[in-house]
Amino acid sequence: MEYEGACYHVINRGNYRTWAFETEGAKEAFEQCLAECAARAGWVVHGWVVMGNHFHLAVETPQGNLGAGMQWLQTTYAARFNRDRGEHGHLFGGRYKAIVVERGESLGRVCHYIDLNPVRAGVVEVDQLESYRFGSFARLMRPRERPVWLDVSVALQEAGGLRDTPKGRGAYRHYLGWIVEEVKAGREKEYLELSKGWAIGAEEFKEQLRIRFSKQLGSERAMDPAARKEWREQQWQSQLHALLKRLSPEERSDTRSSAAWKAAVAWCMKSRTDATNGWLEAALSLGSPTYVSKQAGLARDGRLGTTAVRLMSKLRSKD
Repeated sequence: MEYEGACYHVINRGNYRTWAFETEGAKEAFEQCLAECAARAGWVVHGWVVMGNHFHLAVETPQGNLGAGMQWLQTTYAARFNRDRGEHGHLFGGRYKAIVVERGESLGRVCHYIDLNPVRAGVVEVDQLESYRFGSFARLMRPRERPVWLDVSVALQEAGGLRDTPKGRGAYRHYLGWIVEEVKAGREKEYLELSKGWAIGAEEFKEQLRIRFSKQLGSERAMDPAARKEWREQQWQSQLHALLKRLSPEERSDTRSSAAWKAAVAWCMKSRTDATNGWLEAALSLGSPTYVSKQAGLARDGRLGTTAVRLMSKLRSKD
């Protein structure tokens, strides 16, 4: 999913989780490749971190060229790494993972997630985070060391409207400490989902992407299994929502698992989507996956009475 101005959370690991960036020299070499890539591709980098066996990027592509830029970045670093060590073979564990991110709050949360990576890994405590040199946080805290392609404004703005001043940067460090405490207390579960799925943002943002890139997203090879599962379920939810809108509140007033409208909707979903019985059971409160199959079959065969037949006709009427 490439388009001008798109933002991404990009992640990759060493092949078989090997230490692709084990030494400080390797981390510095990757950062040098990133600097060259950002200049070549015209990227705006909002955050990055290089760990021992993986990296994270929050990158914006004004020219819509993530694929070309990432190919150059990973190929160039791998070639330099292998040349310096006299080695051969694949350095990274795969192509890379790129999650499309909505601007604003979602992109800010990704930046915060990236800045806190060394803390999550147990490398440093949050009050020592600035001492970890291989990422954007150290440059955020030291403006004179920032490359021209790094934009820290989103990370600061989405941490409470902070400004790029000594006071604002100090407040940002405290904000990251607050996130750490919230995660430990189990109150920031969404934060832990920022490296999963296919898109990060509001449902309206995701729906726009689904419409625009439906062909690519439908490809079995386009996503990892977890992202593909999320994509399929969101497709089912969108279809279910459209069907439910065709029924009046009165027609959906019966909350029993045996309600005729539930059977009619289940049949309609099964006839036009690959929604699983388990998902439909949870979405429609139908008691059990087996009961979903039974009720949908009875509705299909016209064995649930005239109400179910009428509702099925109404659901099909706008197809």
